[in-house]
Amino acid sequence: MAKSAQTATAARVEPLAGRTGGAAGAMVTPAKPAFRVSLRANAADAAALSKALGLQLPLDAKTSAKTAKGQLAFWLGPDEWLIIDEAADPMADLAKCKALHSAVDISHRNAALLVSGKGARATLEAGCPQDLGETVFPVGAVSRTILGKIEVVIYRGSETEYRVEFWRSFSAYAFGFLNEAAKDCLA
Repeated sequence: MAKSAQTATAARVEPLAGRTGGAAGAMVTPAKPAFRVSLRANAADAAALSKALGLQLPLDAKTSAKTAKGQLAFWLGPDEWLIIDEAADPMADLAKCKALHSAVDISHRNAALLVSGKGARATLEAGCPQDLGETVFPVGAVSRTILGKIEVVIYRGSETEYRVEFWRSFSAYAFGFLNEAAKDCLA
């Protein structure tokens, strides 16, 4: 008699769940859990991929797109986007698209923090060499850069809120760095 295989499912534990930090002028909080996809394709195929996702892929450097449902698309290079969706897995939509592309689910790899408040920019600039001022980094801007010793993607969602994406293995470092920077920037 053959033995039946057993299936095990793992529950993803968010690395920063329940943590909050910062100071009066800059709060540091974990972003909601989300599906994330690293999408690679020729810009010529962006229209078909945009239609499949229900989200217009940005085609210019340092730009992003956002839907009313909160889906995000970040331009990371001439043929590279980061797709973030808190509600539904974009992989199912991309699987239906006939345009040549590479889509990799990186939901398990990344984590994100939100830095918000009037001191948010100063908090990030404490460890980021990039100018995040309104003139060169307006609302909607996104860039792959560094924060302290780690690679991050920074997105400016509003005048006073930034989303910082990073590999989850750097969660404690990113949270600690931003928490201390928020306190120092407002001292």
